[in-house]
Amino acid sequence: MAANTNPAEPPASSAGTVKSADGTAIGYYQVGRGPGVILLHGAGQTSRNLSALAAGLADVCTVYVPDRRGRGSSGPYGQFRGLRTEIEDLSAMLDATGCRFVFGLSAGAVIAIETALTRPDIAKLALYEPPLSFDGVQHAAWVPRYERELQAGRLGSALVAVLKGTADRTAIRYVPGFLLAAPLNFAISRTAGRPVPDGEISPRDLIPTLHYDAMTVMDAAGPLDRFAALGCPVLLLGGSKSARQLTATLDGLGAVLPAARRVTLHGVGHTAADNRRQPALVAAQLREFFASPGDGECGRRLSLARGTTVRSA
Repeated sequence: MAANTNPAEPPASSAGTVKSADGTAIGYYQVGRGPGVILLHGAGQTSRNLSALAAGLADVCTVYVPDRRGRGSSGPYGQFRGLRTEIEDLSAMLDATGCRFVFGLSAGAVIAIETALTRPDIAKLALYEPPLSFDGVQHAAWVPRYERELQAGRLGSALVAVLKGTADRTAIRYVPGFLLAAPLNFAISRTAGRPVPDGEISPRDLIPTLHYDAMTVMDAAGPLDRFAALGCPVLLLGGSKSARQLTATLDGLGAVLPAARRVTLHGVGHTAADNRRQPALVAAQLREFFASPGDGECGRRLSLARGTTVRSA
């Protein structure tokens, strides 16, 4: 799952809110002009983490980036019902904006694909490594340790449980958890009582939201063949350094969606779309996908604006 508590400023934009089915306000920012696309962030993130990705699409589409409930400009979790509530929140955005394109990262991708099963008006669906558990492929093994640490008030240790359980195929997998937890617990404890800059969210508030992401991901566990009912084109994105279980889920989705386009971005991992990673690589793939034949005015605008190919370093 994604995690970044120091996002960059969003591009010049306007802000708005929509009301979900239970009355909760879902805040979003909007940037660009043209037909609409919704970008749905992952766990441990807010809308700000996708601001560079939004900027990469803003010359050709109107980009809407909501804060998923419980963080940023959106209302509290309230009577949260897991995946069902998340689907209602995204549906409220689709209804209010008229968007027909959706991109989801990580837990956001889980919500996006599950919503697409109920929303035939979604014309194109782009997914970056949805952590869908199926047939022995597990994405929530970190949850019990995370919950224990969270209940004990050790927020840094709780975050380490998530990071170790979802880490890319990099050196962090081999670093003992206590070496990471101790400095994180200390750093987070020092933020108590400190004011948070306008528009940002403290790690003290963001780390507990992972509990609700875990609920959402676990609600979506099960056989993938239900997604064969999807009627829209699908783009399956992943990184060559991502955890093997994430690659396994993309393989499983590819098997039930043989017409889906599969792209592996070399040299990057699970959070490539985040501001601090390689959002330009993801933006290039989204522009190409949304510009493919038969997509009307948005496709024409994207084709005219298409520039050079972006490659990983």
